[in-house]
Amino acid sequence: MSELFSDYQASGPAFDEMISDEGVRAAYSAALRQLGKLEADEVRGRADYLKSTYLDQGVTFDIGGEERPFPLDIVPRILMADEWAVIEAGVAQRVRALEAFLADVYSYGKVFDDGVIPRRVVVSSPHFHRVMHGVVPPNGVRVHVSGIDLIRDNEGTFRVLEDNVRVPSGVSYVMTNRRAMFSALPEVTSRHRIRPVEQYPLQLLAALRAAAPHGISDPTVVVLTPGVYNSAYFEHALLARMMGVELVEGRDLVCHGGRVSIRTTQGLRPVHVIYRRLDDEFLDPATFRADSMLGCAGLINAVRAGNVTLANCVGNGVADDKLIYTYVPNLIRYYLSEEPIIPGVDTWRMEDPDSREEVLDRLDELVLKPVDGSGGKGIVIGPAASQRKLDKLRHDVLANPRGWIAQPVVQLSTVPTMIDGKMRPRHVDLRPFAVNSGSGIYVLPGGLTRVALPEGELIVNSSQGGGSKDTWVLARDGVRGQRKKTRPQVAPIGVPLVDIGDESIAQQQEQQQQTRLDAPPVEPVEPPGHGVPAGSGNVAPERSVASC
Repeated sequence: MSELFSDYQASGPAFDEMISDEGVRAAYSAALRQLGKLEADEVRGRADYLKSTYLDQGVTFDIGGEERPFPLDIVPRILMADEWAVIEAGVAQRVRALEAFLADVYSYGKVFDDGVIPRRVVVSSPHFHRVMHGVVPPNGVRVHVSGIDLIRDNEGTFRVLEDNVRVPSGVSYVMTNRRAMFSALPEVTSRHRIRPVEQYPLQLLAALRAAAPHGISDPTVVVLTPGVYNSAYFEHALLARMMGVELVEGRDLVCHGGRVSIRTTQGLRPVHVIYRRLDDEFLDPATFRADSMLGCAGLINAVRAGNVTLANCVGNGVADDKLIYTYVPNLIRYYLSEEPIIPGVDTWRMEDPDSREEVLDRLDELVLKPVDGSGGKGIVIGPAASQRKLDKLRHDVLANPRGWIAQPVVQLSTVPTMIDGKMRPRHVDLRPFAVNSGSGIYVLPGGLTRVALPEGELIVNSSQGGGSKDTWVLARDGVRGQRKKTRPQVAPIGVPLVDIGDESIAQQQEQQQQTRLDAPPVEPVEPPGHGVPAGSGNVAPERSVASC
């Protein structure tokens, strides 16, 4: 190993994704070999470059009102093709089940009649909105974009930690991380066949256009943002730009006659699909919070009239309520007649008296989460909590059992991360993003790997000071083979060049020369203005940084 990894050791019972008892895992062998060819100071310098380029480009997030560059680590997180195949199938399965669940609870409620989930669990969720009952989206899709958070347990098994089907964020960092890594480590990226992530905006745009109201062949799509002070504004602007659609705020929209229009310099223009990036409660002051200045009054009426589509659909939050999470395995069996591909984490429901009694006796051993929390807020990790905090937690659970779940402490897997110029194991999770167009579910290869930067920390959210890694999903032949080195040679002008794998350039030239001798004579022609430079065109470059 290089100097950077010389004293790297996996800590504790957590599954380390680079090192096993037998040595370096197959996914990381080529990357480690290439990194080992670089001087340690060179790698540190490139890590500093990543930080500076993110700050220069405005790739930031907000912590307590302060804009900071999003920390990107120099070491990628690498997944083999067979590992990703399981994740891809499991995420798609989960999205299909949640789609069926949402369609059911906002219509006939058969899942209640059949006793799969109690009605009170759904209707008591703060994210269940009765105003959406009976609303059927034009192509039946409610979860246009989802982010399913996964962790890897002590045995290396991926498990679902939670579902995000309201307004999941973070996909912009997947794309910017990839571009930055290809620029910072071309020696490493060029030796791997990495599945691309650049097509995500086109997949998203296609899904949004497919969700247009009936009879609209060329829909107008917009991205609705709360504004520049939102912590994810960078992502809103990036996605709008990459999809080639307007980025709007609530004040740019007008609702009249059950339709939505956007104000332009040429007057009002109809809007058919809104990819909204603000919470339900702020969308329409006429329906939800009357004090909201972020939405547009009358928006929900336009949705109910079928004249505009909101992506994601209002009311989706009931499906990512953490109490509903405990029922998802049964929902998969009920709606799809399948067994869950990716298991969840063992969970206690605090509204159940027996479970509540057991958990209250073991508060210092478990993790408790508010069911409607996000961004890691409100989570209490028992072993790390003070007695005063545990006492307050006990009071909160008894006052509102419906508002809490409990889980065992799962030691998230670790990946090498540069900390103070050395490689140290840090805990990570993974958020794969899925786009549902109604005709298929596209799962972005890789997703966002979030890193808990403090030693021993298990909360990875960026809002809590976490960082990220570029996530590589390798193709089946994930590592490029080494090519035999040959001296640059001048190719005959006018003879087409081909890459024929293991054959040498001399063999290519011999075959090309024989082709010329066997060919019938032709009239001489004026040579082109400039010839083929020496050594060019013999072997096509395996990866262009600019193309990524």
